[in-house]
Amino acid sequence: MNLVFARKTLILLLNVPSFQVYNAFNSPECERLLMRLSPQSESTDVDVVLIGAGIMSATLGVLLKEVEPTLRITIFERLDRAAAESSDAWNNAGTGHSAFCELNYTPEQDDGTIGTTKAIQIAESFEISKQFWATLLERGIMRNPANFIMQVPHLSFVQGAADVSFLRRRYAALQKSILFQGMQYSEDKGQLAEWMPLVMKGRDPDQAVAATSMAIGTDVNFGALTRDLFHSLIQQSSVEIHFNHDVLSLERASDAGWRVGVSNRATNAGREIQARFVFIGAGGGSLPLLLKSGIPESKGYGGFPVSGQWLVCRRPEIIARHAAKVYGKAAVGAPPMSVPHLDTRIINGERALLFGPYAGFSTRFLKHGSLFDLPLSVRAANMLPMLSAGLDNIALTKYLIEQVLQSPEDRLATLREYVPTALIDDWQLEVAGQRVQVIKHDEEQGGVLEFGTEVVSAADGSIAALLGASPGASTAVSIMLGLLQRCFPEDTTAWQTTLQQIIPSYGQSLALNARLLEQVRSRTSAILGLV
Repeated sequence: MNLVFARKTLILLLNVPSFQVYNAFNSPECERLLMRLSPQSESTDVDVVLIGAGIMSATLGVLLKEVEPTLRITIFERLDRAAAESSDAWNNAGTGHSAFCELNYTPEQDDGTIGTTKAIQIAESFEISKQFWATLLERGIMRNPANFIMQVPHLSFVQGAADVSFLRRRYAALQKSILFQGMQYSEDKGQLAEWMPLVMKGRDPDQAVAATSMAIGTDVNFGALTRDLFHSLIQQSSVEIHFNHDVLSLERASDAGWRVGVSNRATNAGREIQARFVFIGAGGGSLPLLLKSGIPESKGYGGFPVSGQWLVCRRPEIIARHAAKVYGKAAVGAPPMSVPHLDTRIINGERALLFGPYAGFSTRFLKHGSLFDLPLSVRAANMLPMLSAGLDNIALTKYLIEQVLQSPEDRLATLREYVPTALIDDWQLEVAGQRVQVIKHDEEQGGVLEFGTEVVSAADGSIAALLGASPGASTAVSIMLGLLQRCFPEDTTAWQTTLQQIIPSYGQSLALNARLLEQVRSRTSAILGLV
């Protein structure tokens, strides 16, 4: 029986209000009935199920096979290829987020000081990611590093006296951390023109401007990286990947672990997998799947989707005049993913130039998702947090409405703040990725909207989900190491020697050990071709 038809029929039979229809549509009972209505093969037992073929599942899968080579791992992806959603090169900034240029990671405090805690944490996390990739290349597990990482300077650029003062103080604060040694600061327009000629040409000579530059910044094609990781993973024994498969149900098994009900999108054939551990790394699709699990830890979580668009330059001679990632300050009320940047990208060996992203709104949780994703995520347990977060973020709502209503001339005006000589015919609007920001219960406020990533796991460590967005991909290795410690606490102790071989700085602080940081950067730069 066609599953889509079966779903619609069941809903029509439910003579209940629309809110309850949404929940019935997504309920475990409905999913179990649908599984029974579709042809099934016998249940299969594995050790690990990974849901979603993005950078997070790829990273976790490779880590697990490194520490436990005998693990049986099965991956399910609803699309026909890996890294087709948030991990795709055209769906994210590819910055290799290291907090060198992202101003939102160094907020100005009420007393005028600049907070650097998050920036230091992210910079260290990216160094850990580079160590992991370098080790895989060293062992021949991955291929040519030029397929996925290139050195591209990271610049922060500000305009106006107030923001120049902010950047000057940010630079001074970051110089106290060894992770940011080598950063340069300048207000000299001649120097700025050398760093970013496209940004400075045609600019008002009387305008106050400033920039910082980190030459060791990178551009990362997370789509290519993800596919490389999966290529190496599926070469190993006891690893399977299934594309065009929907996960319909997650139910606790009576003898521990989880029963995972899946359906082949091409044939509608159902299948059940029993796994000791399940990881939900489905990007924007993680929240609905987490809610299916019914674990107490998922209660109170909601999501707010934000879409994005890029202006993509189509003129090779213009692309050739810019060789950096230039990040500015976000507009008031804008989400972090909407921080404006003029972005040199290396995608599939070709240089590209993007500006944006321009935010938008869709009720889809995935770029290739359903318009019903947002309403179907509403539960009695998360309705209050979602409403409270909405009321507390009126400025964000206003910002998104303004972005949606922008004309081509409005978008050009924003672009000209970074490229004063830009012409509308040289740039083409393209749809970028979809992100779902985390909404969670808060005792005081009822609900808060959070920007960033968060791992939600069951108390027994048998299931975990990654929610949220930036700086996710760049810090994937650190996030997955934290997940191992949370979900496999006893095993992680036994795995320590192996993890130290994979990541030489494992268990040590790069932020506090200048010699270790120098050794790590020297090694990874040489292996990754970043010298």
